[in-house]
Amino acid sequence: MEFQTLLETRRSVRSYLPGGKPDAETIKKLIAAAQEAPSWKNTETGRYHCVLSDEMTAKFQETCLPPFNATRSMNAAYLVATYVRDVSGYNVHEKTPENEAGNGWGCYDLGLQTENLLLKATELGYSTLVMGIRDADAIRKLLSIPEEENIMAVIAVGKAAEAPFRPKRKAVEDVLTIC
Repeated sequence: MEFQTLLETRRSVRSYLPGGKPDAETIKKLIAAAQEAPSWKNTETGRYHCVLSDEMTAKFQETCLPPFNATRSMNAAYLVATYVRDVSGYNVHEKTPENEAGNGWGCYDLGLQTENLLLKATELGYSTLVMGIRDADAIRKLLSIPEEENIMAVIAVGKAAEAPFRPKRKAVEDVLTIC
């Protein structure tokens, strides 16, 4: 798929087909694409925890997502996106931030990785939904996520049951300043 088409085709989907979850090998391809993103001093602090089995998916929906997100992501696999705190953007020897962004760099790096993941999913024929409204404490407990990882988002991945529309985007002139 041509890159511009890939950018314009990727959309957030809120309805997934039964049986449309990716398999473990496809999940590995998504994570491999995520790992190609740049990161602060090549620290690669992004981590992904995958919920794929039907049993774990049901527990995850019930305990970790509000009902509106659980419903919108029914029939999808889940990737919990995290990053290891106090590494990216930090002096690793002194454990002090290198600039005012501090752990913001870990979040920034994870965002770069996540975009790669979303685009790879689209290329492979899957759709995604990035969800920020979730119960981080319940996720940490259910998936045994270490305390040093900041839980950022849950990404639903599956085959779309609907054709999402492409919303209008702001004009480049509205978001760009050239000096």
